[in-house]
Amino acid sequence: MHESWKPFLKAEFEKPYFRELSEFLHSEYETKTIFPRKELVFRAFATDLSEVKVVILGQDPYHTPGAAEGLAFSVPNSQPVPPSLVNIYKEIDNDIGRHANPRGSLAAWQKQGVLLLNTVLTVEAHKAGSHRGKGWETFTTEVIKYLNVERPHLVFILWGRDARNKKALIDTSKHLVLESAHPSPLSAYNGFFGSRPFSKCNAWLEKHGLEPVVW
Repeated sequence: MHESWKPFLKAEFEKPYFRELSEFLHSEYETKTIFPRKELVFRAFATDLSEVKVVILGQDPYHTPGAAEGLAFSVPNSQPVPPSLVNIYKEIDNDIGRHANPRGSLAAWQKQGVLLLNTVLTVEAHKAGSHRGKGWETFTTEVIKYLNVERPHLVFILWGRDARNKKALIDTSKHLVLESAHPSPLSAYNGFFGSRPFSKCNAWLEKHGLEPVVW
C-alpha cells in the first residue's frame, strides 16, 4: 500500500470490527482456498491518495483460481478476460470508441488514479459472496467516507446493488456519482449497457482541470 494511506488504514486496523475480520480471515486462509492471495488484498491502495480521481466500486473478487489480483474487475494478463470485464470493454467501445487495454489487467487504470475497489475484498474459492457480512462492508464504507472528505471532485462509479448502497455516503454537491446495474452477464442489460460512465467521467474530470482517463 502507498504511504499516503497508512494513517487511515492503521486507524481502521485497530478498530474492533477489523480485529474480528482479521481473525476470521486468518482462519479462512489457513483452512480454505481464499482469493486473492494475502499480499494482494490491499493492492488497490497502492495508488497515491493524492492522485485518486476516480473510484470504481464493485462487489467482491473473482472466485475462480488465478483471476483475482486485488483490483476490482481486473485479472492478470495471463488469464482469459472474464465476462464482466468483457461487458465493461463493450460499454467503453460503445461509449468512447475503443478500449485501450489489450487484455484483462486494469493496472493502467490504477496508474492514472482510478481506485479499483470492491465492497468486499476477499472470497472463498468458487463461492461468490462467501465473505459478505464479515466486516469488509464496514471497512469499505469507511474508505468511501474518507475519500469523500479528503479528495475534491472525485468521480464515484457504483456498479451493482452492493456498490450503489454506498451512494448515501457521498456528497453529491462535491463529487460526481455514476451508478448502474453490475456489468455481469446476469444484470448488464438492466441498465449497465448504455449508461456511458466513461465519457461522463472524463467530461467531469476535464471540467475540473484534471486529465481524462485513457480507458
